[in-house]
Amino acid sequence: MDDDENLPRNSKDPVALLIKQDLDPLSVDELDKRISLLKSEISRCEAKKNFAVSHRASAENLFKS
Repeated sequence: MDDDENLPRNSKDPVALLIKQDLDPLSVDELDKRISLLKSEISRCEAKKNFAVSHRASAENLFKS
């Protein structure tokens, strides 16, 4: 599988730009900060997804009644 298959199609997409960024010039401290920031963003995305799933389930249950 080609790594580019998982990239967003729009080359200006922030995720695509982030993934393509060269990490070689970054120090260990800079990499640690980047990892921490990305983990926080993953948590934020997961929370939003969980809310959306819960909200949808609630709406479906409301209309089943």
